[in-house]
Amino acid sequence: MTFPDGFLWGAATASHQVEGNNVNNHYWEWEHAPDNPFAEPSGDAVDHYHRWREDLDLLAGAGLTAYRFSLEWSRIEPEEGEVSRAELDHYRRMVDGCRDRGLAPIVTLNHFTTPRWFAHDGGWLGPKAGDRFARFAETAAPILWDAAYVLTLNEPNLAACLPVLAEKAAKQEPIAGLPRPDQRLSEALIAAHRRGMDALRGAGSPPAGLALVGQEWIAEDGADEETAAHRAAMEDQFLEACHGDDFVGMQIYSCARIGPDGPVARPGAPMTQAHVEYRPQAVGESVRRVASVLPETPILITENGLATSDDAERIAFTGEVLSGLRAAVADGVDVRGYLHWSLLDNFEWFGGYAITFGLIGVDRTTFTRTPKPSLSWLGEVARRNGLPDQT
Repeated sequence: MTFPDGFLWGAATASHQVEGNNVNNHYWEWEHAPDNPFAEPSGDAVDHYHRWREDLDLLAGAGLTAYRFSLEWSRIEPEEGEVSRAELDHYRRMVDGCRDRGLAPIVTLNHFTTPRWFAHDGGWLGPKAGDRFARFAETAAPILWDAAYVLTLNEPNLAACLPVLAEKAAKQEPIAGLPRPDQRLSEALIAAHRRGMDALRGAGSPPAGLALVGQEWIAEDGADEETAAHRAAMEDQFLEACHGDDFVGMQIYSCARIGPDGPVARPGAPMTQAHVEYRPQAVGESVRRVASVLPETPILITENGLATSDDAERIAFTGEVLSGLRAAVADGVDVRGYLHWSLLDNFEWFGGYAITFGLIGVDRTTFTRTPKPSLSWLGEVARRNGLPDQT
């Protein structure tokens, strides 16, 4: 049950979900708008901006070997063309702090949030979006030289679904699964990824790629054609955009069941706090398919986890995930690491703070960190570089 030598074991966060007070980005503005889809505003989040050293100490002390975090573009460039050297230094210190603790830094340039000035001028659909993102990548490149991996965009295939998801969340309508993404947004985000890759490579970046939502695809009621069409829009066009990249990051939580009329839920299926089906085998199935589409491209699991208040369930789920992942690796799938979502209980977008994925609990009044048993369990997996025999 061991994994290949050099396999990375870690956890992930995203700037807006953990830092707190990212007042210059469009999500902060959105959270405070009338009739917004958020359960609550992000506020102080879990104050990772100031407490990142403590959090990295807990991560490394448990035995893990990698940390994924994101840059907050709106801190670095709060107004167009105005670059904050202090904020660049902050994130450079985080990269150095990872290396000082024996953690491989994995850095995401953009994890959903954008500066207000960018959003107000068309966002990703604006005519200058590609130029602006490429410039941001060039600005950030010097602080990334010691990173192990760099990701341009986080889940552009999910970001392209947000117009529909936000409308449903605002109306409190149930969501059976991810809708097909808006094609204009998909194409704009793919173009931005390519511009970002060109900028990073021109600056001599570490290995760089894209992070995508991955799913196990299940056709229900004979809906093979609808499943293929949905998968082509949600996954295949984005995987095609990764040809030639140094790796692809996959973020896999569950399956996509597609019926003749689109996404469906399986009646009676166990569900997580995040309203997705409990489906640990989805990770192994997804990476096998990704490898069939991108046979020459290494895969990094940049997110996987379980939204639950039961940490024993989190451990059991993760054990099943890793067992299936190890089987895929044994069959030749080139997976380089596993990053658990999330290091900390944090702000889970529309769901607010009630949805808990973390290996570490956080008291949001005192910000006291309380490691859960799952942190030490995953740390022991990392020390073994594999699962216990009985798992």
